[in-house]
Amino acid sequence: MQAVIVSPKFQIVIPQAIRAQLNITAGQKFQVLVFGQRIELLPIESARQLRGFLPELATDVPREEDRT
Repeated sequence: MQAVIVSPKFQIVIPQAIRAQLNITAGQKFQVLVFGQRIELLPIESARQLRGFLPELATDVPREEDRT
């Protein structure tokens, strides 16, 4: 576990090892969530980037006659 320091401007720097491991790039946007005393950063991804992230999802669902 790595520690970070909050600057006087309330900024933190994500350590290089973590940036490399998660492929974080400059300018990347994150959603900030608070769970109790914990802060989580979730990368914001476009719908295009999410395409195909559920390869096992069945797409051959039978359609009703009036839904075609």
